Amino acid sequence: MSSFNNPHYLFLFSLRNGKKKLAYGASPEDAYESLRLRLSDKEMREVLPDEPLRIPQRELRKYIRQLG
Repeated sequence: MSSFNNPHYLFLFSLRNGKKKLAYGASPEDAYESLRLRLSDKEMREVLPDEPLRIPQRELRKYIRQLG
């Protein structure tokens, strides 16, 4: 099955320091799990999994300064 059949989205997760982390996945839970693959345990403790913001790729520029 092609991965093109399952839509994926960009999600922004808030960090405890006020910054945001960008993740990619089919759902917020999937995107959070993809963060687990690339971040250390210490970094994951900073991520707030509640209320991720789903953004279209074309609006990513609006959030660049918030990424941390």
